[in-house]
Amino acid sequence: MIRLQIDTAESMEALGEKIAEQLRPGDLVGLDGELGAGKTTLVRGIGRALGVRGTVTSPTFVLARTHPSPKGPLVHVDAYRLSSAAELDDLDLDLDQSIVIVEWAEGMIEELADSRLEIRIDRSSSASDEPDEVRTVTMIGHGQRFEDFRIES
Repeated sequence: MIRLQIDTAESMEALGEKIAEQLRPGDLVGLDGELGAGKTTLVRGIGRALGVRGTVTSPTFVLARTHPSPKGPLVHVDAYRLSSAAELDDLDLDLDQSIVIVEWAEGMIEELADSRLEIRIDRSSSASDEPDEVRTVTMIGHGQRFEDFRIES
């Protein structure tokens, strides 16, 4: 388990860039945290490091966005409006050829892949008007692919 303190949106994007250095097609990443915690900000940093075309924005209303990149497609999913893992599975995500990141992943991705990286972002307070408040980011790797996952400072 890795636990980090992140205090700005820029630092959250930089963390995303560090995570992206280790991602490859076939990887599944689950993100959890309350509204405004920084999930999409983290994915924006991952997308930038992967060299995706276009802007990474929340896929809340479309459920999933695919961003082409030189390292393979980045599929960014928002499972907030889904009621079950079966509905997520119905999206027919290309888990073998894409890097798939699912926001609101708890209870949704556990059966999709034995190896996955779960990231939880917790805010220091419930105040939504402070974009640069401290966040605690906890990363837990599951399965052989992520058993040695590390973030260099």
